[in-house]
Amino acid sequence: MDFGTAKFLSGNKQLKIEHSIGSPEYAAPEQTQGKPVFASDLYSLGVTCIYLLTQISPFDLFDTASNSWVWRQYLTTKISDRLGKIIDKLIENSQSDRFQSADEVMQAMGIQFSIPHPKSQIQNWHCLHTLSAHPSFLSGVNSIAIRLSSSFINEGECGEILASAHDDKTTKLWDLSIKKLICTLAGHEQAVKSVAFSSDGEILATASDDKKIKLWNVNTREQIFTLVGHTNSVKSVAFSLDGKTLASGSWDKTVKLWNVKTGEEICTLVGHQLQVSAVAFSPQSQLLASASYDRTIRLWDISSFNSLHLDREKFKNCPFYSLSSHTWAVLTLAFSPDGKILATGSDDNTIKLWDVNTGQVIRTLQGHSWSVLAVAFSADGKALISGSRDNTIKIWRVSTGEEIATLTGHEDSVFAVAVSPVAQLIASGSRDKTIKLWELGQQQLNSIGNT
Repeated sequence: MDFGTAKFLSGNKQLKIEHSIGSPEYAAPEQTQGKPVFASDLYSLGVTCIYLLTQISPFDLFDTASNSWVWRQYLTTKISDRLGKIIDKLIENSQSDRFQSADEVMQAMGIQFSIPHPKSQIQNWHCLHTLSAHPSFLSGVNSIAIRLSSSFINEGECGEILASAHDDKTTKLWDLSIKKLICTLAGHEQAVKSVAFSSDGEILATASDDKKIKLWNVNTREQIFTLVGHTNSVKSVAFSLDGKTLASGSWDKTVKLWNVKTGEEICTLVGHQLQVSAVAFSPQSQLLASASYDRTIRLWDISSFNSLHLDREKFKNCPFYSLSSHTWAVLTLAFSPDGKILATGSDDNTIKLWDVNTGQVIRTLQGHSWSVLAVAFSADGKALISGSRDNTIKIWRVSTGEEIATLTGHEDSVFAVAVSPVAQLIASGSRDKTIKLWELGQQQLNSIGNT
């Protein structure tokens, strides 16, 4: 608020309409001439920004000789080129060269706003259970995975096992049939950031900020290999369908492929300009998707890959195509069960559904008020589940983009979501140190299927 526009009235004096009030150093040229427009306020916003960044009067930041702003010369801290360009456009002298609306400014900043789709009136989504152990054993949850195999881990234990990755350097295994902690796997030296089961459920992969990946025998709970090669935190791991190959994404900007049988590195895929945040194989392992802070997704064509006859030189030049539409970092991704759709979640608060064949955006899902950190498809591919830094889980109808429901209960960011088709539930992991199980019964499934 500009208190330079305030007026003191006494007695019965009438308020006169004036167009050139306010603080002159913050006023747009047309406003000083008594002809303000909406863009005049945006100009004043930009001038306020350069004052806050420099702590110098705007009068001293404008060079009358060149008729231009010289505010960048007085910066005491570095700002991004993107922010600099936004500010420059806010304070253009010519009205036509400025942003014309707040929406344009928000779009340039990567903030999207829309009226959300009306939600289906489903009243019976509720939390069935919160997994817990002794309070001292719990820490922030970074990733979860559900073992879909029907085989038993040990006699008397259910085949449906949930693995959770934690900030306390451990991975925990939970029996979903009795909702109890089975065991804790320790070995990493820093926070565990990602977990993934092989398709047969026999091997668990864990990735950590310690730059290492560990492979565990789920039956014996013993380490098989420690995979070393990344030079920065490993944030995501995923198995191929046949379980012979493991992919990893790291903040060293690379994706690596590993031979699960030998623990050897097959190759390194390079090309992302910033940190790699997530990796996922397509259902038939023909494609490997990687998401990055550089705002892009790469789809690597590994259809000719044969784990029995590794060709390291060939995969140094692995063919790929890039998807680009998000305006901020891409944080998570998942393929639909049929492999035709790729869902991506971003720091721009949106989810995008991509046609894998064409590389085009099918639709953008808007509704979260903060970064989308996790996405997962239902087993039939009709629904998408998302977790966000806004502490909520949302359920979306894939065919229409409609938001079906919002699940609340977590007290901090939801970093992970997973779906169990056997137990018919959704699992969510949060920085609030809890894992919640949500009902996905027949009535909910029917409501998703109705279009």
